[in-house]
Amino acid sequence: MTERMLQFVRLQQQTPDKRAATVRREDFNEIYARFDPPRAAEQASRCSQCGVPFCQIHCPLQNNIPDWLKLTAEGRMEEAYELAAATNTFPEICGRVCPQDRLCEGNCVIEKGFESVTIGSVERYIVDTAWENGWVKPPTPKRELPYSVGIIGAGPAGLAAAERLRIRGFQVHVYDRYDRVGGLMIYGIPNFKLEKNVVLRRWEQYAAGGIHFHMNVAVGQDVTLDQLRGRHDAVFIATGVYKARDIALPGAGLGGVVAALDYLTASNRQGLGDSVPDFDSGALDAAGRDVVVIGGGDTAMDCVRTAIRQGAKSVSCLYRRDKANMPGSMREVHNAEEEGVRFLWLSAPEAFLGEGDVTGVRAVKMHLGLSDSTGRQQVAPIEGSHFVQPASLVIKALGFDPEDLPTAFNEPALPVSRWGTLKVNHRTLMTALPGVFAGGDIVRGASLVVWGIRDGRDAAEHIASYVKAQAGVEAQAGVKAQAGMAASAMMTAAE
Repeated sequence: MTERMLQFVRLQQQTPDKRAATVRREDFNEIYARFDPPRAAEQASRCSQCGVPFCQIHCPLQNNIPDWLKLTAEGRMEEAYELAAATNTFPEICGRVCPQDRLCEGNCVIEKGFESVTIGSVERYIVDTAWENGWVKPPTPKRELPYSVGIIGAGPAGLAAAERLRIRGFQVHVYDRYDRVGGLMIYGIPNFKLEKNVVLRRWEQYAAGGIHFHMNVAVGQDVTLDQLRGRHDAVFIATGVYKARDIALPGAGLGGVVAALDYLTASNRQGLGDSVPDFDSGALDAAGRDVVVIGGGDTAMDCVRTAIRQGAKSVSCLYRRDKANMPGSMREVHNAEEEGVRFLWLSAPEAFLGEGDVTGVRAVKMHLGLSDSTGRQQVAPIEGSHFVQPASLVIKALGFDPEDLPTAFNEPALPVSRWGTLKVNHRTLMTALPGVFAGGDIVRGASLVVWGIRDGRDAAEHIASYVKAQAGVEAQAGVKAQAGMAASAMMTAAE
């Protein structure tokens, strides 16, 4: 069926229909429609089926992208889903939130004049079709094993590990301090990128498969790490990173200067129907306000686009480098620009102005200089270029750092790096505590959902090997002990 592929020479790149900016800024619904089957097949057929698939190489999960594109082009959708799910625990989520322009699509070998295959959109189409047809099944093992694993954190890494271990037959218990499964996928990522039912249906499916969820449980407060080690044969720490980086500027304590995660969590909880006092009081609601977001990553893009939908009077993004050096997805920047966000490139904040509540941000223009040891251009202020950007709500989207887990878990033996992340043996993902593994953002630092999935799947393999090896050692020790007791009894009888 080769003739169905390599159609990029006659078919142009087409993404699913995107709602007009004037319409989508009025609600929090996802902005892209689904591919209809003929268009999905057409776009999948543009794949060149190259011998060295750079899309697959540059995917953290090494997804079999050319293969499931070919199956989609041929209309073999159930097989395409099975292949996508073989390497990816949440392909429907990655299809929505992965920065494909920096990963798979950004490394497609099709010449840029023809534009790459729309991999993310096809991936989403495949798995949404699978859900509709009942092909997505709970992680049910062929046989149950007597081994138990405790997982701390119900984000991408924790859930990926839970699913892999449950399929192997392990008894899996997931502990999370929040009331819903998903971590930042629920409380950090807005609906217009990832509707919450997409995550919550996985929770229901995993519970149906026998994974035990213990919500509203804070390790270190409600239960200790030592207690979990006593309950389970192994423990996997996948807590993520939630501590907001701050910026020490004059006026940082003014009302209306807030952290990005506080703002996004309030918005997402409000959308889920929760009671959110800070949102109801207006403290974390952008409606009718001049909003300034400081930062240039994907979290900053989530904030500016959320503020637009909340009915902000104006929304500006302050970033100290230029557009080309922005760490966030260019696709998200483009979407934000369409929706009316104003970007103040090469601008760095110096102080927050106001009395009691913030009224503006004093900033200075920057210029790019020589590259540093990392190859990134240094930035320096331009003398006399100060300006004031009006603001009644300032959102600091400067990234996240790990919490002090050894202190929080009351376990000083947990070693940390100089960045505050947990140290692990990178071959096994085990910490210095025997049987305690870690992965995802708590090891990497703030990263992508897809890297969390990769770490969770890898950790599951290492945990399974470790637990079974320990069980073998214990069984062998038991046999030796029984033999010793028998020999002792014989000697006693002879005497």
